[in-house]
Amino acid sequence: MLSISPLDGRYQAQCADLNNLCSEYGLMRYRLIIEVKWLQHLATLSAIKEIPAFSNNAQDYLEKLIDNFTPQEAAQIKALEKTTNHDVKALEYYIKNKLSDMPEFSAIKEFVHFACTSEDINNLAYALMLKDLRNDIITPLLTKLIKQLQQFAKDNIHTSMLSHTHGQAASPTTVGKEFANVIARLQRQLQQFHAIPILGKINGAVGNFNAHVIAYPEVDWEQSAQAFVEGLGLTYNPFTTQIEPHDFMAEYFHCCQRINTIFIDFSRDIWGYIALGYFQQKMVVGEIGSSTMPHKVNPIDFENAEGNLGIANALLQHFAEKLPISRWQRDLSDSTVLRNIGVACGYMVIAFKSLEKGLNKLAVNQSKLAEDLENNWEVLAEAIQTVMRRYGVANPYEKLKELTRGKKIQARDLHQLIDSLAIPAEIKQQLKALTPANYIGLAEKISQQIL
Repeated sequence: MLSISPLDGRYQAQCADLNNLCSEYGLMRYRLIIEVKWLQHLATLSAIKEIPAFSNNAQDYLEKLIDNFTPQEAAQIKALEKTTNHDVKALEYYIKNKLSDMPEFSAIKEFVHFACTSEDINNLAYALMLKDLRNDIITPLLTKLIKQLQQFAKDNIHTSMLSHTHGQAASPTTVGKEFANVIARLQRQLQQFHAIPILGKINGAVGNFNAHVIAYPEVDWEQSAQAFVEGLGLTYNPFTTQIEPHDFMAEYFHCCQRINTIFIDFSRDIWGYIALGYFQQKMVVGEIGSSTMPHKVNPIDFENAEGNLGIANALLQHFAEKLPISRWQRDLSDSTVLRNIGVACGYMVIAFKSLEKGLNKLAVNQSKLAEDLENNWEVLAEAIQTVMRRYGVANPYEKLKELTRGKKIQARDLHQLIDSLAIPAEIKQQLKALTPANYIGLAEKISQQIL
C-alpha cells in the first residue's frame, strides 16, 4: 500500500519473475557470480603461481557462495556498504569474509577482485542480467503471445472483413490476414532480438590491462579475458575504456522498443475494431466495466497494455540514447540509469500479460462483419475499374468515381454498369459474381505463408 512504484505495489505479483533478476539483490547476485568466477579463472592460470589449483572442496565452497546467496546474505553487503559507500567494494569485503571460513583460501584472499575496476564486474553483471531477461522473461512471454495470435489467425483465416484506410471503407481483407501481418512483424523483431550479441569486458581501469601486465607480464591477458567473458556465454569486446561502451545495450533496448511499438499499434487497432463491433469481448463473471453504466464491457486489457508499453518505451528510448555516452574514459551517469532496466522490463511484462488476457477474451462478431461488408458494395469499384483498364474501356477510374465516390450503392448499381461495358461476356459474369465478402485477393494464401 505504501509503494511509490506500481511495479512494487499494484502490479507486484505480475512482475514477480523479475525479482531475482533485476532487484538490488539480483544485481548483487550477478556481481557475486562474476567475482567468484574470476577468482576461479585466475586459479586456472599456471603463470599465477600464488594461487594453487583449487581442491574439489574449495570449488564446491565457491559454488555454494553463489547457490546459497539469499536476500539475507545481500543484507550483509548492504551493511558493509554503509561504511565503504561503494557497492562493489562492499561485495569484495563480503567475499573475503566468507573465504576466511575456509583455510585453503587464507593466502589468496587478496586475489578477490584482482586487477579489476568496479566496471569490470558491473558490465558483466548487467550483461548476464540482460541475457537472462531475454531468454527467461521476454522471449517466453513474446513467444506465447505470438502463438495466441497464430491460433486466432488460423481460426479466422477465411473470415472476411472490411478494411478501413484513412478511417474510410476500403478493399476487404480477412481477419486472419490482419493478424498474420502482426505475427510477421513480431517474428522479424524476435529474430533480430536474438541476433544482438551481448558484450562484456574485463580489461581493467581504462581498458588496457595496465595493472594486469605490471603484476604478471607473462600472462596473455587478452586471451585470458576473452576466454573468461566467453565462458560466461557473452561476446568479448576488446575495445573499451573503463566501461564497455553499451552500444549493444542500445541495440537491445531499441529492439524491445520496436516490439512494444508493434503491440501499441495492435492494441489501438483492436480497440478500434471493438468500438466498431467487429470484435466482442467474452464477459468475465463479476467484472465491472463502468461504475455508473452497467452495460459497459470496456477493452481495458488493450488500454492497459498500450499505457504500460508507452511507459516502457519512454525508458527504453532514454536507455538507448544515454548509455552509449560517457565522458572521457568514464563517468557515473550510466549507473543510476542501468538500475532501471528492471523497471522498463516490468512495464513490458505487465503489458504482455494484459495482451494475453485480452486475447483470451476476444471473439469475432461474424454478423457485424457480414453486415458492414454488405453495406459497402462501393469497395468493388477498385476491381471493376481495374478490369476495365485491361480491356481498354475509356476513363474507367472516372466512370467508377462518378458512380461511387461518397455514395452508398447496391449490387444492382454495379451490375447495371457492368452490363453496359464493352468487355467479354465471361468477364462480366466474373465481375457480377464479386461481393465485398469474396473480394479478398490473395489474403488467405498470404496468411498461410506466415501461419
